[in-house]
Amino acid sequence: MTKIRKKQLLRSLKAFAITAPAVLLLSSLSFRQADLQGQQGNDTTVVYVFDILKEIARPAWRTTLRAFAEARALEADYIIMRINTYGGLVDIADSIRTKIINSPVPVLGFIDNQAISAGALISIACDSIYMRPGGNIGAATVVDQTGAVVPDKYQSFMRSTMRATAESHGKDTIITGNDTIIRWHRDPLIAEAMVDPTIMVPGIVDSTKVLTFTAEEAMRNGYCEGLAVDIPEVLEKAGIRNYKLSAYVPSTMDKFIGFLISPVVQGILIIVMIGGIYFELQSPGIGFPIAAAAIAALLYFAPLYVEGLAEHWEILLFVVGIVLVILEIFVIPGFGIAGISGITLIVAGLTLSLVNNVVFRFEGINALAQLSKALFTVLLSVFISFALVILGTKRFAFSKAMRGLALDSVQDHREGYIGVDVRQKEMIGRTGTAYTILRPSGLVEIDNEIFDAKAEIGYIEKGEKVKVIRDETGQLYVIKA
Repeated sequence: MTKIRKKQLLRSLKAFAITAPAVLLLSSLSFRQADLQGQQGNDTTVVYVFDILKEIARPAWRTTLRAFAEARALEADYIIMRINTYGGLVDIADSIRTKIINSPVPVLGFIDNQAISAGALISIACDSIYMRPGGNIGAATVVDQTGAVVPDKYQSFMRSTMRATAESHGKDTIITGNDTIIRWHRDPLIAEAMVDPTIMVPGIVDSTKVLTFTAEEAMRNGYCEGLAVDIPEVLEKAGIRNYKLSAYVPSTMDKFIGFLISPVVQGILIIVMIGGIYFELQSPGIGFPIAAAAIAALLYFAPLYVEGLAEHWEILLFVVGIVLVILEIFVIPGFGIAGISGITLIVAGLTLSLVNNVVFRFEGINALAQLSKALFTVLLSVFISFALVILGTKRFAFSKAMRGLALDSVQDHREGYIGVDVRQKEMIGRTGTAYTILRPSGLVEIDNEIFDAKAEIGYIEKGEKVKVIRDETGQLYVIKA
């Protein structure tokens, strides 16, 4: 008995157990009423359809969970998964195939062109596979993002997973005389040959090539139940009649998250974050720039966190980096370890949030390739942000859009405005006393007025006589009189 028939039988037994009491209660009704009730019981077959048409990543897993939950809520009789992908993350594909294998509702896979790599694993997990003519399934060797084959540690896992997935569909045991023949519904050796080029399947593939089936080849070798060009034809080939289709519709949140995690939008959010922080540090108080930076940070990290890319510690790196930079600017004099560490942590937090990893375990991916791509995105965005800040600040601040929001009036010296106290210039050559100790800076008193001053040579004790020798950068320079 095939797996799909077993699932149908289980559903029928469950339905019988639920409806049996009702049948007993209805036994007192007339034959006409019972006949009518039986006709009404012939419900339309509910078929739920959802798509995996992109890279196998976190969004695909979230879509699968939602789709199966909706199918269960609708009490669907069948689930059709339309697949067209070149692969993706092995751990996500393994989670999806486990969900399919353990599903009490039969899952039909419709390969609408390609089911390569991780897509092949998902397809093989389905109870039945239907393919578009000209489609392909296979080539499941684990590679990194550059296309290079990863170490055998990962290949071994993929080989066993593919083999176990094929075995999950069961086998027939045929006894002829003294011979026992095992006939798998899906040959595990074929599934393994889709991963390992050293696996030889007589009459199908030699030991030098990774196996990939065309639609016709898949049919001949038990990896495809029929060819179809669309969902209605899939249902026809599966023998499903009088059906009602219900399709998964991506929510507004799904679309919004997909928009936010695109590289271009992520780059723009980084620019807004850096620019907002810079402008806020240039002016006292809390205003629009820091609010814009905070909103950009939320829009940057939130979708990455939802998709499982950004972990708590990566977000914490970014926050600690911001705190260190603020401390360096406002608390610690100069620019040293705290500032450099802060900038490093900010870049690290933004970069690592873009990489699929769990606490520095970059399994199944090329760490250098992904880190380089993420780091390039972050550094390019930071560079553009600073370029816009430096080149565009003055033009933006005095633009028509900012009139009324930015102070653009000019205090012309011809109208009596001055930038420093001219009284200090008049103090040159005069004498006074040290109002505080000058080590070397402090205060002096001249003609009953207090001025900032700096000792030209050594220290000057409080109360000693001093003489002003020059005025520079708004400060008097004095010597002992």
